[in-house]
Amino acid sequence: MSRALVIHAAHDLRVEEEQAPAPGPGQVLVRIGAGGICGSDLHYFHAGGFGAVRLRQPMVLGHEVAGTIAAVGPGVALAVGTSVAVNPSLPCGTCRNCLAGAPNHCTDMRFFGSAMRLPHIHGAFREALVCEARQCVPLPANMPLRLAAFAEPLSVCLHAAGQAGSLLGRRVLVTGAGPIGVLAGAVARLGGAAEVVVTDLVAAPLAIAARMGATRTIALRDEPDGLASAAATFDVLFEASGSAAALAGAIEAARPGATIVQLGLGADVALPLSRLVAKEITLRGSFRFHAEFATAVALLAQGAIDPMPMLTAAFPLDQAAEAFALASDRGRAMKVQLDFAAGA
Repeated sequence: MSRALVIHAAHDLRVEEEQAPAPGPGQVLVRIGAGGICGSDLHYFHAGGFGAVRLRQPMVLGHEVAGTIAAVGPGVALAVGTSVAVNPSLPCGTCRNCLAGAPNHCTDMRFFGSAMRLPHIHGAFREALVCEARQCVPLPANMPLRLAAFAEPLSVCLHAAGQAGSLLGRRVLVTGAGPIGVLAGAVARLGGAAEVVVTDLVAAPLAIAARMGATRTIALRDEPDGLASAAATFDVLFEASGSAAALAGAIEAARPGATIVQLGLGADVALPLSRLVAKEITLRGSFRFHAEFATAVALLAQGAIDPMPMLTAAFPLDQAAEAFALASDRGRAMKVQLDFAAGA
């Protein structure tokens, strides 16, 4: 038997025992070591879903995980004892979008911890996870699992950077200093951006953004006119808050011909179309990732991006309620992880 973290409804989070199946052909059994709590996990916890996506049955949460292979099925080359980061994206590989090179838009996507389809796709917050071997990216020796668990959010930002185009020498603005916004800023610096400005309403997360490579940070609640002097000057903008006000502000801050990449998800918002059109701004969405996952693992292993300043705390599985409470407090936490080895 092993344990899993199951959401039944908003604020109804339970640690439950389950029987871990043996891996089948092409599959592995992974003993999960570390798992990061994502914004979508928090949406399920606080509201039972987000947008039109709603919980309709109990679901195991989690998709930012790393662990160690404990057993392999027939036809698997990976060895027992190998540490791996687990890609939560499992596209079909045969639909029109997959064949067109856009597996993140797979019409039969099975993404860990998602209530988009019924039955829901269970997540990876479990002590023993059976998954496809092709989802596992081996880690270098001695790479901490808590570091490898950052591969998923980093993949999101690598995909967004691909949507933005070249960042070399660009002036970049990131609105929203949650984990995705902070990592987007780090990716921009890695991509050669000349300047990376990160904004948020509050100051607390901006200190971490500065440690992660931001050249300037602005707490807009304290400095409501902090971007006034930079109006119409940014080449690339990553909007990571999902806020209508932030998107409107980004359009004003963008130079003519700039590209805005929308990462944050929120309610539908009204757009200042006249400004968007007059400035000939390109507004692009960015949704999930796939091939970027292996790149994210490599960058983390090389130390090209160090996300550890983002890690606020790690809790054992039996303290999941406390972990989710802390992760929900932006004034105190950036990234909270579950430590599946603690107390095992």
